[in-house]
Order: sequence, then structure tokens, then C-alpha cells
Amino acid sequence: MTYDAASVRALLGEILGALASAPESDETRSLRERITAFAARPEAELTPQLALEASGVALGNMRHFPKEARGLVGSKANAIKQAGEAALAAERELAEPAALAAERTGKGFDATLPAPKLEAGSLHPITRVTRELEDLFTSMGWSVLDGPEVETEFHNFDALNISGDHPARDTMDTFWVKTAPRAQRLVMRTHTSPVQVRAMKRLKPPFRAIVPGKVFRNEAVDASHEHTFHQMEGLVIDRDISVGHLIGAMKTLLRGIFGREIEIRLRPGYFPFVEPGFELDARCPFCKEGCSVCKRSTWIELLPCGMVHPNVLKAGGIDPEQWTGFAFGLGLSRLVMLRFGIDDVRHLLGGDVRFLEQF
Repeated sequence: MTYDAASVRALLGEILGALASAPESDETRSLRERITAFAARPEAELTPQLALEASGVALGNMRHFPKEARGLVGSKANAIKQAGEAALAAERELAEPAALAAERTGKGFDATLPAPKLEAGSLHPITRVTRELEDLFTSMGWSVLDGPEVETEFHNFDALNISGDHPARDTMDTFWVKTAPRAQRLVMRTHTSPVQVRAMKRLKPPFRAIVPGKVFRNEAVDASHEHTFHQMEGLVIDRDISVGHLIGAMKTLLRGIFGREIEIRLRPGYFPFVEPGFELDARCPFCKEGCSVCKRSTWIELLPCGMVHPNVLKAGGIDPEQWTGFAFGLGLSRLVMLRFGIDDVRHLLGGDVRFLEQF
């Protein structure tokens, strides 16, 4: 089908004629000016692409034409559209073989030019820090474990000595999974601690393991809170384990993260799955007299930890009279923010390439 610009102009003229009987308004005046601009072009300039644009203007403003003329306008506009589409399709059909033939001749190819640069990706900051910590702990003989993100109520709460009336079980804090009546209740795990019990059931003591992974909390999202974030659990089970072993492991952890010795302190803290429980704080590595990161206190609250509660050992099938251990829960997302100076936790899982390209 041969494209005929004169025919397209004639059809546009008929559309303008139909618009002449429309009530005068700002919209009809604007529409008339737009269609006239297409119709007034010389035939040599009225390309198939412009024909498509003109038909789109007419079809998209059908409400401004008189009701009795809309059928005529629609048919004329569609005729213009079909003519433009057919012409463009014919041009593509001719151009593609010609372009392929030109490429095969090698004309214009310069073998001395450097090849196009390949865009290299990079690891996500959470992945980078996780792998560094895995390397650090495996070098000390620790294992790296994993567990399901959809957990049973028993492993997420009961086995960790979290009572039935604990606030964490409430739907305000936990994403509960819909299950069949009388089926085992399931949750999106609220921490990586359930893998403690799974490890104790599967591994024979003594053992040392870390568990990096994603966890979920039903809470409001802001710059410092996210419903999905990352943690890393640590667990050691052996004979005669003491708080001194816990402190030594934590100092080694911080030395590996920050590349130097970091002063730490333990404060009493309550966590159902450890007894005694502690809050571990680290001396702020970014200041000496207080800054926004440490909230002017010179200390940063890093992680909860403590000696594994005897009830948790029993839930994992381990005799608390023979074995003891310590556990800690490191906030990986918070650690990544400290490491790279990120001020909003939502950036980490936002999927914004502009943010990720900085790492």
C-alpha cells in the first residue's frame, strides 16, 4: 500500500469540516488549531508518523465533535491511522534487510577501536557485610546455617521460652500466615533465633554456628524501622561456656567489622531465650565526645546476647546439666547502615538502582 500524503490532507480537511458545527469553546478552538497545523503542512512534510499523531488527536478528542458527526470523524481518523501504520510497516520491512546487508559488508567498521565497555554490577551492601562476617566466623571454626522464613509457632515462640501471653505473639508485631483449621500455626519468622532450636536438634554438641537471614515484623515503616530486615544469629554450645567466652567472641566480631579494637560493655537485659541476658554496647567508632550516630552518648547499642536459657536447651534436646552455651542476635541491617553511613533503612530493600550503584 502506497502512502498518499494528499489523501491524508483531504481526510484531515473533512475532520475540520465536521468540527466547524461544534459549539465554540476554548477546547474546540484548541482542537481546531492542532488539526489545522497538521493539515497545513506541505505534502512532503506530512510523514506517516505525523499522520498517526493527527489521527490520535482526533480520536482522543472525540467528545468535542458534534454527536451526529462523530461516526464520520471516527472513520476518517481511523483511515488516516491505518494509512500511517501501513506506511511505517512497509518502511521497516525495507529498512531491516538493507541494514543487515550494510552490516555484513563491514563498511565503517574499525577494528582498532576499543570494544564497548561492559557495565559491571556490584554486590548489595547487605550481601557484602554478610559474606565478610561469614568469612570471619568460618575462619574461627563456626558453621553457617540457614532456616525457613515461614516458621512454626513452636520454633518461633514456644521453643524459645516465649510465653503464650508475650506481646510479640500479637498481630501488631507478627505476620501470621493463614492456615487450615486445626493445622499447625505458621508465622513469618520474627527473628533468626528459631534456627537455634533446629540446630540443637540436628547437630550434636559441641558446635558453633551463625545464622544470617531475613526476618519480618508487623510495624510502621520509617527511616529507622522496616517490616523486612536482616539479622544474624550466633550460637555456641559446649561444656563450661561462660560470659567470658561471649565477650571474647563479640570483641573478635567487632574487630573484624571495624578493623580495630572496639571497647564494649554489657548491660543487663531481659530476653526470654537467654539467662542471664545482656545488651551489648560498643564504643562509638565515629566520635569521641558524642555524635548523631550514638545519640551523643559515645555508645552504640549493637545487639542482645546472653547465656542460652535451660528451657531452650531442653526444647532442642540438649541436657542443660551437661552443656551450656551463649547466643547473640546481630542486626545486620543496622550494622550495614553504620558501616556505610546510610541514614534510612528503607534504602536497603527499596530496589533503587541509583542507591545500589554507589556500592
